[in-house]
Amino acid sequence: MTEHATRVLEQLKALPEFAELTEENCTITRLGGLTNLVHRVDCAAGSVIVRIPGDGTEEYIDRAVEITNANAAHAAGVSPEVLWAEAKTGVMISTAVPGITTMTPANFKTITGAAGRAGKALAQLHNSGEVFEFRFELFAMIDDYLKILSTKDVDLPDGYHDVVKAAQPVKAALAANPAPLAPCHCDPLSENFLDDGSKMWIVDWEYSGMNDPLWDVGDLSVEAEMDAEKEAELLQGYFGRAPTAEEMGRVVIYKAMCDLLWTLWGLIQHADGNEAEDFWAYATGRFARCRALMDSPDFNAHVAAVAAR
Repeated sequence: MTEHATRVLEQLKALPEFAELTEENCTITRLGGLTNLVHRVDCAAGSVIVRIPGDGTEEYIDRAVEITNANAAHAAGVSPEVLWAEAKTGVMISTAVPGITTMTPANFKTITGAAGRAGKALAQLHNSGEVFEFRFELFAMIDDYLKILSTKDVDLPDGYHDVVKAAQPVKAALAANPAPLAPCHCDPLSENFLDDGSKMWIVDWEYSGMNDPLWDVGDLSVEAEMDAEKEAELLQGYFGRAPTAEEMGRVVIYKAMCDLLWTLWGLIQHADGNEAEDFWAYATGRFARCRALMDSPDFNAHVAAVAAR
């Protein structure tokens, strides 16, 4: 039994059909999660996922917004149903999807059709007509994370502010030609995708909001460590065709910008003492990848394609 079984069972008392569960009449399995405690509970009444927020996440996550958006994502047909949630504590209980494989970069490389199914799932979300609360604004979030970090004992990677300055043409191109906003996941880690072999499900709506939909596509390509072939499969699944130069430009831009943003997120985890992984290495690795992409010979051409739309 997991060390967190008592906490999980206590939260399940919110649902009458699970209120009498004990360690003896259910199975509790710890699942992955970088900042939260996530468990699957299997019993005679069914299978559910119990998410208990990690310490400190209230600094940068609005749980009321998350609940609203998770319900909208379920209405869009891409996410499991939320059975119970509480904004004050951030605890969320949702249905467990049967017969799924939790995706990882390795699984995206080896499971046939997975990248295409992920593209289709993102397209279904973005084209659903659902409206999320919160506006995901890249450069405003960078500023917000920098403010949080200013209160903590942690250094930025050398040259971070220089790269933010070098990203000003990106900011200008996106501002000159804003994309129609769509409901977006905004944090498409591989592990937030669950594949049942015919459909890809998406979970974890902590950072979700209205955004340029191609952020999700570019960010997933990065998180899943997709090579050119898998990225092409992702794009084909998403568009049903090859992307235009402007669309491809947005994808490439966001591949760089997601690393720029999540570098800061990683530093916050590092400063908060999150031991889920080596977050200093996570942050500096992402920053190095961002710089490499922005320094690549064709990056400015991708920015120009967006600006010339």
